Amino acid sequence: MTAAAEYTIESAVTSVPAAAPEVAAAHYAARLAFEADVSDVHTDLASGAPGIVVVDSRSKVGWDQGHIPGALHIPTARIPELAPQLIGKDVTVVTYCWGPGCNGATRAALAFARLGYAVKEMIGGFEYWAREGFEVESATGMSRTAPDPLTAPVSGVACAC
Repeated sequence: MTAAAEYTIESAVTSVPAAAPEVAAAHYAARLAFEADVSDVHTDLASGAPGIVVVDSRSKVGWDQGHIPGALHIPTARIPELAPQLIGKDVTVVTYCWGPGCNGATRAALAFARLGYAVKEMIGGFEYWAREGFEVESATGMSRTAPDPLTAPVSGVACAC
């Protein structure tokens, strides 16, 4: 037998076995209960779907640089003070911050949850909103960039995933 025949290739993926299907289903259902992606948030805002309020938790500088049209601006530190005045508890709050490298939306979601709100974090944050080519509002007006082909179909049509 040759040395090559004795060598067994091991899978990096299956070296830790996948969870049982029922455990995996519970895990992924839980993730969807905590998160919404930018495409779904955009679809709801564009259609006027009731029941969500989108909150930008960044500083005023970030907000002025660009934000989701129709979002409320409540910096994370001010959520306990402002949320009860601005948002009823009959909606789901969707928080966002800069992007996947920032946990500001997570901190904001925690603040809302502690106040008794139903809340989800928008994964990808403002970065992926802009990269998918959705309209952005800033201190200078509205703008839109072409969709980044690494994040969305260049046609601008939702990926329908």
